[in-house]
Amino acid sequence: MDWKKSDRLKALPPYLFVEIDRAKREAIAAGRDVINLGVGDPDRPTFEFIVEAMRKAVGDPANHCYPFDEGVPQFRRAAAEFMLKRYGVELDPTAEIITSIGSKDAIAHLPLAVVNPGEVVLVPRPGYPVYNSAAVFAGAEPHYLNLTAESAWLPKIEAIDAAVAGRAKLIYVNYPNNPTAAGADPAWYEKLVAWAKANEVIVASDAAYSEVYFESAPPSILQVPGAKDVAVEFHSLSKTFNMTGWRIGWVAGNAEVIAALAAVKGNVDSGQFNAVQWAGVAALEGFEREEILHQRRLYKTRRDALCDGLAKLGYEVARPAATFYVWCRCPDGADSMTFARRCLAEANVVFIPGIGFGPTGEGYFRAALTVEVERINEAVERLAKLTW
Repeated sequence: MDWKKSDRLKALPPYLFVEIDRAKREAIAAGRDVINLGVGDPDRPTFEFIVEAMRKAVGDPANHCYPFDEGVPQFRRAAAEFMLKRYGVELDPTAEIITSIGSKDAIAHLPLAVVNPGEVVLVPRPGYPVYNSAAVFAGAEPHYLNLTAESAWLPKIEAIDAAVAGRAKLIYVNYPNNPTAAGADPAWYEKLVAWAKANEVIVASDAAYSEVYFESAPPSILQVPGAKDVAVEFHSLSKTFNMTGWRIGWVAGNAEVIAALAAVKGNVDSGQFNAVQWAGVAALEGFEREEILHQRRLYKTRRDALCDGLAKLGYEVARPAATFYVWCRCPDGADSMTFARRCLAEANVVFIPGIGFGPTGEGYFRAALTVEVERINEAVERLAKLTW
């Protein structure tokens, strides 16, 4: 059979992490002691109170059939209650919230619901690669918003060309940010909402890391008056509750956009297993439990250990206020791929090169706070032996 990949796949940029991932696996297979600061996956198990809720739900035959397309009503109500308690945002769980199979599912499907081929999707970079691939798969034209340290890793909304804004239908934003760990304040969200209304652009706000914070809780775009006229926000239980493999989240905001996304999902998936959604109810109802607060303190301790250690070695590193990532400048003269290769080859430490998140990520690397403090300290000790 003679076949070729689709033009959609060919249009995607190369996956620049392949080489690092291959070298990491070879090093581990060779028995080397690799400290993996690359993966964005919590190292602690899902909290027991959630697992117990899942045990109960999975034993209930009522959950063994096809799930609800829009989500178990109780899960959507729990998400609405969370949004009210956490942000003071009132939402109709039947019209303004939809359950998703993690936030990635909804982020990837949204352009199919609201963007026509040839229209523009505004994509931040450095940024989560799914924003770009989602636009490409929908036949849209990605237009890149370059984030820089000088702009605090926020897109310069006022600098978007009027002709581009006129063709744009959707803009992705992500705060707290992956990979830079930057945050957005309410004033910036207000400016974004005003711009989106003026240009009739839908805002897709990715808030997957909203509950991994240290000094103060990040805001929601939906707290801005009138935000629901133009915005939807993606939430995930993955990082907050160590549920990455469970694949459960929700989208909240503009009812028409939610309905359009529901129509797409109704045609391409059958929703998430109801038992997982019941476990999600338990998670959301327990978001203020001591276990969750303790984990936040744990990430803060890890953050301080890594940032202090890198700073002592002379690295230019910002102390993040949220996420479990540290975004750090590479040593002078080292591009991000060279830096990542040498750290793995000579120190057995894995980092993610910034170039993998887009050209403006060049010169930086991302470290994940997903190992114990002792291993973080050891990684710093190993880096101290490298010369640049």
